[in-house]
Amino acid sequence: MKIYEVKSFAKINLALHITGKLTKLHKIESIVKFIHLYDLITIRRIDSNKHKIYFKGSFSRNIKKDNTIDKLFKILDEQKLLNNKKFQIKVQKNIPQEAGLGGGSMNAATILNFLIKKKFVKINQKKILQITNLIGSDVILGINPKSTILSSNGVVKNFLKSPNFYILLVRPNFGCSTKKIYLGVKKFSKPVLSNPKKNMLNLRFLLKQENALEKVAFSKYPKLKKLKSFLENLNQPLFVRMTGSGSVIVAYYQKNRDCELAKVKFKRKFKNYWCNTSKTI
Repeated sequence: MKIYEVKSFAKINLALHITGKLTKLHKIESIVKFIHLYDLITIRRIDSNKHKIYFKGSFSRNIKKDNTIDKLFKILDEQKLLNNKKFQIKVQKNIPQEAGLGGGSMNAATILNFLIKKKFVKINQKKILQITNLIGSDVILGINPKSTILSSNGVVKNFLKSPNFYILLVRPNFGCSTKKIYLGVKKFSKPVLSNPKKNMLNLRFLLKQENALEKVAFSKYPKLKKLKSFLENLNQPLFVRMTGSGSVIVAYYQKNRDCELAKVKFKRKFKNYWCNTSKTI
């Protein structure tokens, strides 16, 4: 049967605010962009009585059996949306885990998107939202991977064109547990992204924002605070901010040359840390 290849792009949070808490989950608002760093997913329909999911590559270690892709297929099977069709999924993991880059969530979103486009699954927008929420709160962002503003009321607004940045992504030799970081959140802020506008993706607006999870992450992992301080003095970035619940810190640049030079300098100082340059989409 035909083999398909799809790219599952990493996402970064240019801003992230915590505006309250529901029964279990926190209410967040965020400005999100996707970047040219991706996991490569191979999809093939197979004659089998179960789905087969494989991970390989640098960041494939310790991925749980109960992962986002497994959850997606369990939901689709339980709701009889695949009509007993089974698939083999192979994922080349290039996106670090526990990094704040949404690797696992975007994998599930990318596969669901593929199944809808190829008409293996026929569902409406309401059903898509229901399924993605069962997997994870940020999975919906990957259904339409464009510049996005997520309001705390759950409204997702996409923007076709917005300023792009060259970015330096760095990750220390440890990850951050999303659950542990959110458990440390004690203060909430007033929503500022409730009425999403395109100018919120401009540099002037972004400079005034923050990632509210940095305070918790930096108190639990002081190395992250030192890492951010180091990046802030590396080739004059526009700004430096942690993405998601960490542990990746992102330095934003206007010019590719400055970004690449910053990478060289960073590697001299932190030889054992993961480091990558990319560009927002």
